Amino acid sequence: QMQLVESGGGLVEPGGSLTLSCVGSGFTFSSFPMSWYRQAPGKERELVAGIGSNIGVTPGKLNYSDSVLGRFTVSRDDAKRTAYLQMNDLKVEDTAVYYCNRGFGTYIWPGSWGPGTQVTVSS
Repeated sequence: QMQLVESGGGLVEPGGSLTLSCVGSGFTFSSFPMSWYRQAPGKERELVAGIGSNIGVTPGKLNYSDSVLGRFTVSRDDAKRTAYLQMNDLKVEDTAVYYCNRGFGTYIWPGSWGPGTQVTVSS
């Protein structure tokens, strides 16, 4: 059964940094692009960043939303079945629950979402 578990969120001051992790199981992790999404209170879930698979779909591809470009970096370690989101220069508007999933661009593979991890940026 497919499972995604996000971790690494927390409370940070504006300008601070956090690194989120997403461990996938129940599927061939290396074959899927992985993306990060976030949902702020009262808002729709939005795409933050994505990374192509190394051996399958969209190899080597990266994409970022305009709001995080230059501040966030997405990466993956297939041996650890883990995707990462390094977040620098965090802003109050980055406050949200962050999720990962199998997806790239506008496409998300069918499957369950994980519980997400809360990121709160506040002074």
